[in-house]
Amino acid sequence: MTEGHQARGLLGGAFDPVHIGHLCGAMAVRDALGLDRVDLIPAAQSPLKDHSAVSAAHRHEMLRLAITDVPGLGIDARELDRSGPSFSVDTLVAIRREAGANCPLLWIMGTDILPTLPRWSRWDQILDLAHVVLLDRPGAEAPAEPVSTWLERHLVSPEWALRHPAGGIVRLHQPLLDISSSRIRHLFETGRDPRFLIPTPVMEYIATHGLFTPAL
Repeated sequence: MTEGHQARGLLGGAFDPVHIGHLCGAMAVRDALGLDRVDLIPAAQSPLKDHSAVSAAHRHEMLRLAITDVPGLGIDARELDRSGPSFSVDTLVAIRREAGANCPLLWIMGTDILPTLPRWSRWDQILDLAHVVLLDRPGAEAPAEPVSTWLERHLVSPEWALRHPAGGIVRLHQPLLDISSSRIRHLFETGRDPRFLIPTPVMEYIATHGLFTPAL
């Protein structure tokens, strides 16, 4: 690790709703890399999705409930305070400015995201600002060019990433959890029970506020 600069993990997403796959992924990175802190960053508006199923305020509160008493997990809500689509590179520019030039930043994503990277705004600038930590996802497609070459060219060990501020891609293997927010929303919409896929306090919050129920 760069001397005097504690590495930070960063996991962005809609969290619509947050589920145990998100939390297990964040904790896997926390534990594998020995991080003191992994921040979950809820998007105000995902550039690749039409809209979120529930409001930013609900998604933020569900996140807060989900990580209460979980050591090392926090929330960075800056994207909720920014108008327009939430571009990851803009968030990383701001965090890099705050963290300084030498702090290792670790942007976490699932391998299922890789095929969509060419549709991201300035995706090829991410490694100028942070490392990427890839978590295996079930059924993820192998990325095509130019992402496949980008991935192969920048693979590094976790130890290397912790000694440098940015520029590497770390692959972490974890138990594969076939869970997605869209699947959970579908369970709610079809009257089925998604308990055990989301934290109990989040389940209770959803029930209290009548979230993810089909419109009458």
